[in-house]
Amino acid sequence: MALFMDTRLLLKKVKHLRFFTPRRTRVKAKWAATPTKHPPTSQCLQHFDATYSVQLGQLWPSVRAAMLSERKYGALLNNFSHDAILEELEAEGCRNFLSDTDTKGHPCLGQESEVVANVEYSGVSISKTTDIDGHELSALQLSPLIKCLVFPRGDITRFKPARPDVGGLLGYYLMDAASVLPCLALNIREGHNVLDLCAAPGGKTLALLQTQSIGFLCLNDASVSRTLRLRKVLNSYIPKSLLTDQNLRITSFDGTKWGDFERNTFDRVLVDVPCTTDRHSLMEGENNIFSKSRTGERRRLPQLQLELLMAGIASACPGGEILYSTCTLSQIQNQSVVEQAIHLARENQGINLQVVDLRPLTHMLGKTFHFAPDLQLGEMVIPHLAANFGPIYMCKLRRLT
Repeated sequence: MALFMDTRLLLKKVKHLRFFTPRRTRVKAKWAATPTKHPPTSQCLQHFDATYSVQLGQLWPSVRAAMLSERKYGALLNNFSHDAILEELEAEGCRNFLSDTDTKGHPCLGQESEVVANVEYSGVSISKTTDIDGHELSALQLSPLIKCLVFPRGDITRFKPARPDVGGLLGYYLMDAASVLPCLALNIREGHNVLDLCAAPGGKTLALLQTQSIGFLCLNDASVSRTLRLRKVLNSYIPKSLLTDQNLRITSFDGTKWGDFERNTFDRVLVDVPCTTDRHSLMEGENNIFSKSRTGERRRLPQLQLELLMAGIASACPGGEILYSTCTLSQIQNQSVVEQAIHLARENQGINLQVVDLRPLTHMLGKTFHFAPDLQLGEMVIPHLAANFGPIYMCKLRRLT
């Protein structure tokens, strides 16, 4: 019995085998695995509270609650897939938000003219046009080419992962449904040459390709790794017969220099710039632009965005149109960038631009999305608990010269 007691005492002393470890080499347990005291998501929320509470005023508390909640997705239907995906998703309660539009009571409907006005924004006079042709609105409403299905308002049901058809192509692409709006606003016509200056990861590119109207598509992203991801997405959704050098080109150039070697070339240019990606920054600690190590990168964003938009403007041909978009609420990254670009294009390059009013589009899609009221430049989808899409900002410019 005494031997048993001595054994228990010995085992107690050598717990974790520390008894056999020389004292000089013993290491005290560290707290390296614990979360940091100030994670980037917390820094992000503090920054948004300070900034957006002023910018959005009374709207910020509801927008804040939505952004901190699970976002809603849409299923962009792949027209190149042979499966009957549309019927399956409709049976689950989804609807194509492009077929559920509202044109009743729109003040512009029934008129067949174009209103052009000069508006003043931060001291810069800007020519602004409103497309109010009723036939054009109807055509957009009834477009059979781009289909994006969503669950009803307030329904947070998740989509199942897309499955490949007999040819190996996936039936739909899951994305923020509001991300489809810049592609709609770009209004691609048959035979247009299109530049997507910041194309990765590929959701908007897929939406553009669904129109089946593009003459030639140029896809660029400065990041090689993101370009590889873009290629993977295209191979999963688009037939190889359409991914030829005659139809499209994929590059990894510095987008800010694009106007130096391809000026006055494209009918349509999509400039979906890098931004603070507000939702990701609020919810994900990994690769967060509010990390201390990326402070300089975050502060340089407005300048990068301006240079990319200027390159997109230079790349468009006279009469062509440029769509600038972000996924942030920040006025500094949205309206301020557009304002500076309009001014610099006119003063430094002799390019006159016209802001195309997108209110007809927002009126039609008001059943699905919540839009920020009274923006001087562009339109913005703001998150709402009942329709938790966005944020997506977009502003359409037309080159006059």
